[in-house]
Amino acid sequence: MTSATTTVLPTLAEIRRVPKVLLHDHLDGGLRPATIIELAERYGYTGLPERDPEALRAWFRASADSGSLERYLETFSHTVAVMQTADALHRVAYECAEDLAADGIVYAEVRYAPEQHLVGGLSLDEVVEAVSAGFAEGERDHGIKMRSLLTAMRHQARSREIAELAVRYRDRGVAGFDIAGAEAGNPPTRHLDAFEYLQRENAHFTIHAGEAFGLPSIWQAIQWCGADRLGHGVRIIDDIVRVGEGAELGRLAHYVRDKRIPLEMCPTSNLQTGAAASLAEHPIGLLTRLRFRVTVNTDNRLMSGTTLSEEFRKLSEAFGYGWEDLRWFTLNAVKSAFIDFDGRLEIINGIVKPGYPDLR
Repeated sequence: MTSATTTVLPTLAEIRRVPKVLLHDHLDGGLRPATIIELAERYGYTGLPERDPEALRAWFRASADSGSLERYLETFSHTVAVMQTADALHRVAYECAEDLAADGIVYAEVRYAPEQHLVGGLSLDEVVEAVSAGFAEGERDHGIKMRSLLTAMRHQARSREIAELAVRYRDRGVAGFDIAGAEAGNPPTRHLDAFEYLQRENAHFTIHAGEAFGLPSIWQAIQWCGADRLGHGVRIIDDIVRVGEGAELGRLAHYVRDKRIPLEMCPTSNLQTGAAASLAEHPIGLLTRLRFRVTVNTDNRLMSGTTLSEEFRKLSEAFGYGWEDLRWFTLNAVKSAFIDFDGRLEIINGIVKPGYPDLR
């Protein structure tokens, strides 16, 4: 990897221009504030704390900066409230594709929980079809490849139903399955039936694990549930002991690294939820140096006030990462994507490698 003493750090404008890949982004965490206000007015939602777009943007960021995952999750009540019709879901999905493409993202897997969008009378299938149609139009208009991950809420009991939904639509824009929500008291093993079904169906899935909860969450996600990727996984650092300039890995950390299990790391979000004290202290620095399969992601662009380019810029400034490092993160993400091998090679050889500065 490169170092700050030998590397000219890329600027934010330069980072925006290179191709990037995003694996962990929540649809209901990335709405434009103006869109939230317009949809609230259209559908009669009166619970917004602010009616000015910039004031609302600032409110989301401040409310998410609590240091608590539970408080962070409360902010979603407002975005989900305005995503209860097919038209609203279509619009939000289209704008998501447009915003990601404007940030230089060429492939994205964006997740959402269909069960949270039924208040207006939609069926689960109608929710998926509305979002997929918005993504498809965004692909056509903005040159980005969009795929969905269908999320089940870990404190609810619909995971098997959502897993079946993901399999039903896997050839129509849905790339895989996820579970999300507060980890404490809601272990992934509560949803074994869904994960066993997905494995029998040769379907891909990721699990939010090791964010607010520790190593048991990661161990269960991998060894009991069979997760292909770890959503966040930042607490794997608890199984690593620093020894001088080196490190000693415990058995679980060794397993995660040896098996190349992707870590969907979201640095700014982790600071907000208390998973790391500062960016300089974020485990991503050590995990990258130890060559775990680290990927960089946004989590919730509205709540974190961020983009993938800005996440890259922050890491570059904190750890001295140059183009070689940013390309490495991007290649890790492509290799970990829930699309077929030929599709991953096409992105790697046709877009990512020629899209970064000559590193010879």
